[in-house]
Amino acid sequence: MQAKKRYLTLFSAGACFILLFCFGGIQVPLSRRGPGRRDDRSLAGYRPGARWRRLPGSLPPFSPLEEDQNVDSDEHISLKQKRDVSSGIYTGKRCRMESCFDFTLCERNGFKVFVYPQQKGEKMSESYQNILSSIEGSRFYTSDPEQACLFVLSLDTLDRDQLSPQYVHNLKGRIQSLPLWNEGKNHIIFNLYSGTWPNYTEDLGFDIGYAMLAKASISTENFRPNFDVSIPLFSKDHPRTGGERGYLRHNSIPPFRKYMLVFKGKRYLTGIGSDTRNALYHVHNSEDVVLLTTCKHGKDWQKHKDARCDRDNMEYDKYDYREMLYNSTFCLVPRGRRLGSFRFLEALQAACVPVMLSNGWELPFSEIIDWNTAAVIGDERLLLQIPSTVRSIHQDQILSLRQQTQLLWEAYFNSVEKIVRTTLEIIQDRVLHHTSRSNLMWNSLPGGLFTLPQYSTYLGDFPFYYAKLGIKPYPKFTAIIHVVTPLVSLSQPVMKLLVAVAKSQYCAQVIVLWNCDKPLPAKHRWPPTLVPVTVIEGENKVISSRFLPYDTIPTDAVLSLDEDTVLSSTEVDFAFTVWQSFPDRIVGYPARSHFWDSSKERWGYTSKWTNDYSMVLTGAAIYHKYYHYLYTSYLPASLTSMVDQMSNCEDILMNFLVSSVAKLPPIKVTQKKQYKEAMMGQSSRASRWADPDHFAQRQTCMNKFASWFGSMPLVHSQMRLDPVLFKDQVSILRKKYRDIERL
Repeated sequence: MQAKKRYLTLFSAGACFILLFCFGGIQVPLSRRGPGRRDDRSLAGYRPGARWRRLPGSLPPFSPLEEDQNVDSDEHISLKQKRDVSSGIYTGKRCRMESCFDFTLCERNGFKVFVYPQQKGEKMSESYQNILSSIEGSRFYTSDPEQACLFVLSLDTLDRDQLSPQYVHNLKGRIQSLPLWNEGKNHIIFNLYSGTWPNYTEDLGFDIGYAMLAKASISTENFRPNFDVSIPLFSKDHPRTGGERGYLRHNSIPPFRKYMLVFKGKRYLTGIGSDTRNALYHVHNSEDVVLLTTCKHGKDWQKHKDARCDRDNMEYDKYDYREMLYNSTFCLVPRGRRLGSFRFLEALQAACVPVMLSNGWELPFSEIIDWNTAAVIGDERLLLQIPSTVRSIHQDQILSLRQQTQLLWEAYFNSVEKIVRTTLEIIQDRVLHHTSRSNLMWNSLPGGLFTLPQYSTYLGDFPFYYAKLGIKPYPKFTAIIHVVTPLVSLSQPVMKLLVAVAKSQYCAQVIVLWNCDKPLPAKHRWPPTLVPVTVIEGENKVISSRFLPYDTIPTDAVLSLDEDTVLSSTEVDFAFTVWQSFPDRIVGYPARSHFWDSSKERWGYTSKWTNDYSMVLTGAAIYHKYYHYLYTSYLPASLTSMVDQMSNCEDILMNFLVSSVAKLPPIKVTQKKQYKEAMMGQSSRASRWADPDHFAQRQTCMNKFASWFGSMPLVHSQMRLDPVLFKDQVSILRKKYRDIERL
């Protein structure tokens, strides 16, 4: 009887087990890989070439698959919250450009961005105002929604933490009522903070529909490749334009600093983000590894205080954070409450190699930036291995990593404007995929923002890549002579200049830009030359037309000349020879300088004859023709219009542009005092030197340009290049540029 009862019990238990299995009560883990991010990338046309490369000796990057996503946060999120997140902010969780973006809006007018007009009384943070101002000041902005390809809300979506004073209420209904919303298609939403205490999920509190997210601290689990953009977390004090340069120039060699690895920040006693920072004391040694945390934050920190708090707080107060930051080789960037941290940008600026310790964080601009060339990608689960790992990295590699942090900081992160423009350029590359930038363009000097693929997708067409590619610029130049006075006789300076330039052995052709109000002279009025001479009538007769990217320029080099310039063929030959060694800079004769006037608190312009200079005027200078394209396509219409209205300062603006790209000064060649005297002696009514307001206008231009660029890009130099044996006591017959000495 007992045996029969046992059989019945076993039979009942087996039947229950089978029923539970059939109806989903028990799940058998057949495989932990599902249709996650790796599969999503194949759907999105993800390019294998964009994957991060591992650096020898660096930590193996954490593989962001579903099985280990956000270990810390999962334990604090309820099933209901997870359902709310997946059904709320990610209605279009599977969105990609191909499925959720209307490309037809971009076909009519190109890539244009519209910002919704701000409503009266609308609350807006300074950071979001800076984002909108950066968009409105960009070359993509349009005030006409009919021309727009991308739309940006005027409602502040940056801080979606309900406990924050910056939180904007009732966004859901207000966004849905917008007439252009269209379920979020072709919209981009900027966000820095999402979720709130104690869970800090990525819920924004409203349905983003099919809109793209430009979000800080976004996880790889929720990141939609080739659709969303991961941006860095930046503070409200982050500059809108300009931004400070990195600090590598102050301490570049030797690559090792006082500390090997540092961190200083909050230690969370409870909730998300506590595990990693609570464990840092295990590797802190108070010598070359200094990892400091404090419990002193929040109103009730003493309620949760543990046995280590007093000791940690005392140690924390001993060290100055800035001193540590600028004197350390590596900087730890652990996750905080959210995946991102302010420490990330601080480390980049300080040329302190970031050691990322935030599993599952989609790093900023990961679509374009190869972070393994500038950071060490760590794993929170391997914390104890980090000190030995960073010590094993060779000093040559450390120097390379630090140099790359500076490139990335200055190219994409040192201002709100750079962050916003990088975001827009990434989206434009997706929309105009056939003219998108290569990985090399994004990850090498001068950066993707200055390398416009609409000009060319071939690296050899840009002056920055000649050395990398092992090629040289075309060995000829095109001369462009800017003419504003009528042609009266063959003895005019412009006629002598044309003949002298055409005799240069490197001259391919001469273009005469006719910006004179008088009609074009007959062809027989121009002197005969051995090279072709093309006369072009200037567009609208404005001064900026001298920098238009004319299709008739076949050479890489442009020799820009004013009509009253006095140059010999020998001087032209020597200047071009020098330029071939510096193709990304302006090379020429008339030099000028800038200075800071502390009494007036403004920038000043000087033409004093000194050894110091920061500009080479384009009245007699050689530069790459790509700068013509940048001048007309990159600079805003407000600056070029100002130049055209004054008929002045175009040469200063070109110097600002080239210096901001190259981060280097121009090159002055052989002393040419006669050039200055000839220019000052001109008495023509059309001569700018005869205008009494000329100098005052140039002072004004300096400050207007510096304001738009956000800082002063001009760089001072005292270098001058002369021909070998110039003015040496040797026979004139032994000198290659013998005519220069006679001038």
